[in-house]
Amino acid sequence: MGASPLANRIRILNAAPPRPSARYVLYWAQMNRRTASNHALAHAVEIANANNLPLLVYEGLTYDYQAANDRLHTFILEGVPETGVELARIGAGYFFYLRANASGLNDVLYRLAAQAHSIVTDDYPAFIACSHNAIVPGRIGIPYIAVDSSCIVPMNSHVKRNYGAYTIRPKIRRELPAYLTPVEMPALGRKWRDERLPADVAGLRTHVTASNIAALVAACDIDHSVKPSVEYKGGAAAARRRLNDFLKDRLRRYARESGQPSKQATSGLSPYLHFGQISSLEVALAVQRHAEEHKLIADEFLEQLVVRRELAFNFARFAGTAVDSLDVLPDWCKRTMAKHAADPRPFLYTPDQFERAATHDALWNATQRELLLRGTIHGYYRMYWGKKIIEWSPTYEDALRTMIRLHDVYALDGRDPNTYTNILWCFGLHDRPWGERAVFGQLRYMSLDGMKRKTDVAAYVKAMATLT
Repeated sequence: MGASPLANRIRILNAAPPRPSARYVLYWAQMNRRTASNHALAHAVEIANANNLPLLVYEGLTYDYQAANDRLHTFILEGVPETGVELARIGAGYFFYLRANASGLNDVLYRLAAQAHSIVTDDYPAFIACSHNAIVPGRIGIPYIAVDSSCIVPMNSHVKRNYGAYTIRPKIRRELPAYLTPVEMPALGRKWRDERLPADVAGLRTHVTASNIAALVAACDIDHSVKPSVEYKGGAAAARRRLNDFLKDRLRRYARESGQPSKQATSGLSPYLHFGQISSLEVALAVQRHAEEHKLIADEFLEQLVVRRELAFNFARFAGTAVDSLDVLPDWCKRTMAKHAADPRPFLYTPDQFERAATHDALWNATQRELLLRGTIHGYYRMYWGKKIIEWSPTYEDALRTMIRLHDVYALDGRDPNTYTNILWCFGLHDRPWGERAVFGQLRYMSLDGMKRKTDVAAYVKAMATLT
């Protein structure tokens, strides 16, 4: 298939030969649900052009992933119409399939693969894409190629797990200039024609429009009690509007006010980055340009977007199936938790009480209310949210399960390397030992008094009380 300038982003996950009588190249968009700044899509175009074939993009959404609900389904579906428009503009085909219940076909990918030259997909180290990329390559009989379009500096650049920002930061800074460049999208040589679809799937394509999303979601066998976010609408256009708002109003305030949740100085892009509706590369380039034009310093934001985010991807890549387990923590964390496992807890709450924001702590309840209604929690307060779940749960394992479940159900940026890393940070991951104390041992402690000294707790609690 020839050499590619994207080579360091590519992993070929089986040894199968291309299908000689193929009708198209297939790109399976699992996590990067966009056309712009997508290295995997660009590589699929390269393969299609090298073999004089058209390109078909497949994107699926099923009813039976864990905690499937209206919020997550709606956010994903809101991006589908514009993806179709953009793929048509570049001459690629688009097949979106919504499996609404158990009667829907569960093998559409394999039916499409039966006519494909090869499959290109997203290299992603967590959630269901990680499982798919372990299982599917051995079942399809054609090349299965995973491309990293989630990180700016490719995950493949790191040959081992980094144990903190201080170890990965020099590597990223050294390599970043080579990768902080726009994605070159080749023009497709052969345009898509729908008659190339296999006959057994041609009628299964789900047509999504802005006006039918609510009806499609209502027809799915999912949890309808978790309503769409009151804050976020899905799709690449919505992501760019939020990015532009950040550049115009918030970037200049970010270094000074991003740690003040009531100031709303953060980008709000985490849901779009998680679902791949915008790329961190596009965001970094836009921030870099804007900062240069307006003589701003964007180092603090780029530290979070690049260094901290890619540390999380590095952790998830090497943690594997233990990404959501206390087993992957450093030994000092395990020792201190073992020593303090039997310590009396000052308060004990059930998972249901946590979920309903029914604790004695007005700030904690406000953070949970933000998660329930918006689908995100401000990053600084999310640390406090997690620390208090540890303090008020019977065991560390109970605390971990509560945090992960609440993110799985309500968070638009959950099931993400950042999610797992941020949760496990509360248990000491990527941190250092602190002074010994009850329950936490040497784990970092966060107090309500500390939050009151550093942030405007009253303003945040008041703002969250008005959310509807």
